[in-house]
Amino acid sequence: MSEENLAPIPTARLLVFRVGGLSCAAEVDQVREILPRLPTTRIPGAPPVVAGLVNVRGTLVTVVEGWRALGQDPPTTPPLPDAAAGSTIILELDRSSAAEGASERSRTLIGFTVDEVVDMLAVGDTTLERRESLPGVDPTLVKAVGRRQVGDVAGGGGGRGGGGAEGNLFIVLNVAALLGPVLTT
Repeated sequence: MSEENLAPIPTARLLVFRVGGLSCAAEVDQVREILPRLPTTRIPGAPPVVAGLVNVRGTLVTVVEGWRALGQDPPTTPPLPDAAAGSTIILELDRSSAAEGASERSRTLIGFTVDEVVDMLAVGDTTLERRESLPGVDPTLVKAVGRRQVGDVAGGGGGRGGGGAEGNLFIVLNVAALLGPVLTT
């Protein structure tokens, strides 16, 4: 629960997505691309949070089940066939490595499955607040909590996450804290 993990992100653009009943966001700078949910090849001995590997234009990418990584309930069968697919967000993470005394930074690709990509917002369009604890969410995974205005809700309808003047809440994820441990296993 260090202060740096909970600090608001100044002038960032965010990709908002839904995993189960939880609305989340990641910084757009970390998102390489958004693909339809891809079939994965299971990796023997991998932790349950890892769905498997996918081939993205010749590059093997580890894919993490979003609902498992965030401690959400398993997905239920959605009423619409298109909604069943969801999306795989391909993220780029900085990875530091020390090779024979030299410090080197590289970018690693990792996939993250989501139920729905909702919106892309500039931080100026929403309010970010520090949060040290949220029910059901590990506070080390949260950078901030944002609020989208109701008029900004993509897809309309009376979905989860509130409404009225207060808008819809979403969690700005600390992607490195969430997915970093997967890269070391």
